[in-house]
Amino acid sequence: MYKEKVGEMILAVIPARGGSKGIPRKNIKPIAGKPLIAWTIEAAKGSKLIDRCIVSTEDDEIARVAKGLGALVLHRPAELSTDEADTLDVLKHALEAFPCDTLVLLQPTSPVRKPGLIDACIKEFAEGGYDSLATGFICKCAEYARNDLRRQDIKGFFYDDGNVYVMRADLVSKGDRYGKKICRKSISRAENTEIDDAFDFWLAEKILQEKSYED
Repeated sequence: MYKEKVGEMILAVIPARGGSKGIPRKNIKPIAGKPLIAWTIEAAKGSKLIDRCIVSTEDDEIARVAKGLGALVLHRPAELSTDEADTLDVLKHALEAFPCDTLVLLQPTSPVRKPGLIDACIKEFAEGGYDSLATGFICKCAEYARNDLRRQDIKGFFYDDGNVYVMRADLVSKGDRYGKKICRKSISRAENTEIDDAFDFWLAEKILQEKSYED
């Protein structure tokens, strides 16, 4: 049923460049017993709806690790592997090599996912007829001295956590990641974990080791 709604081909893209500066070699740094990227590749391969999973990278070592974990590898050009490179351009490059109907973007820096999360996102995307879906949470952060409301009274805004994105491939090919009909899917606080620095890495490892997020 879901295949009929999202199209014949669902492609997962895992972007993993080698030039991380905050945490050197972050994407293949061991965390909770395996390379960081392994958590995302395994989650994609555990999906019952994803047809193909590719890792987009310019780095030979990351490519070897990804292949060893059973992912296809797409070597991307140097200009798409800089600090300034846009994720949209990386996705468009992937679609040129692997055309599909529905695109699932999975960031390796968000390794905490409950079993079934990816398929739940794809199903919600399909059932709602959305152009795009993103996981995240309601952020109620406000600049100090610029807000007098109690925290519980702050409306907040939806912050995408980098965990799962689902998009119409035809829109991405035209340069649009979002479309007009967007689904903002709130997920658990543990799954909101996104690794940007050493503290994030430490926290994510503790969560992965505990596995309490799977309950």
